[in-house]
Amino acid sequence: MGIRRKLAIQYLRMASKIWRHAPRRFRSVQYGNHLHSLVLRLADRHQDHCTFFMRNRAELELMRRIASRIDHGSKMDIAVFACSIGAEVYSIAWTLRSARPDLTISIHAIDISQEVVDTAEQGIYSLKNCDAWGAPFCRIYEDEINEMFDRNGEFLSIKPWIREGISWHCADAGDPVLMSMLGPQDIVVANRFLCHMGPGCAERILRNVSRVLRPGGYLFASGVDLDVKTRVATDMKWKPVLELAEEIHEGDPSIRNTWPLTYWSKEPIQSNRDDAAIRYASAFQRTGSLNQARGAIEGDRLLPTLPGAARNDTNSPLSPTMQNG
Repeated sequence: MGIRRKLAIQYLRMASKIWRHAPRRFRSVQYGNHLHSLVLRLADRHQDHCTFFMRNRAELELMRRIASRIDHGSKMDIAVFACSIGAEVYSIAWTLRSARPDLTISIHAIDISQEVVDTAEQGIYSLKNCDAWGAPFCRIYEDEINEMFDRNGEFLSIKPWIREGISWHCADAGDPVLMSMLGPQDIVVANRFLCHMGPGCAERILRNVSRVLRPGGYLFASGVDLDVKTRVATDMKWKPVLELAEEIHEGDPSIRNTWPLTYWSKEPIQSNRDDAAIRYASAFQRTGSLNQARGAIEGDRLLPTLPGAARNDTNSPLSPTMQNG
């Protein structure tokens, strides 16, 4: 390890202690940005399969609104990358099938680990097998558990009608043959795994997964370095979806509450930035003919004042005091 890196790490450790103990009114966004830039440069990144049912309710609400614009009886194709143990895949399936039972919804769930794909496909979870942050159940309500699962003692099994139409794949999100394997998709979800990669690798994979998106389709890309997302979205001329942009940005405590001291965290929205609309959007639309067929999501500013997405997950009866998992 070079002397400059050693000194930078020592400085970051000292500055992090000061940040943690400083009153909130003294924590400036500018200094937080400085610390986070060091964290991004110095951190040892690694993949993490931590996940939650109903992880970001605003994100699920936006997907529901997109589905509401599709013609009655249509087919909807969705690809979810880094599906982990399936919690977010099943949350999407339950949300959309509950709202639009007339649609034929096909979901491709992809992860690079065969072990987690096998776990996800089984769809059986133990209430006693939660991690220190309460994952995967701390953000789901009791009535939602009853609707999504069949119970057998401590074990919860995803109901068959939610499993329907989901296919599971062990594959690399960076593989250039994804398009031939999956076909064109209406929604592509690439959330909360690109942050665990270096900027060059994350950019390459983000571009690759976006290629399976139909013209007019929607890409969800939260949990990726904001500089990487902004650069790729600008270069590929994606249209930022402004509806619920603020709610989605703030909707995952494990990403927002740990800023600026973790590499996977996201900075507060700084709406005075010239690139704010793209930088802080978590969903984008690919331009093209599907726009009219599926219905566009419109917005006239970055931070629309809209009703929140259903519930505040910090009030979940199953939620521990802290949710920064």
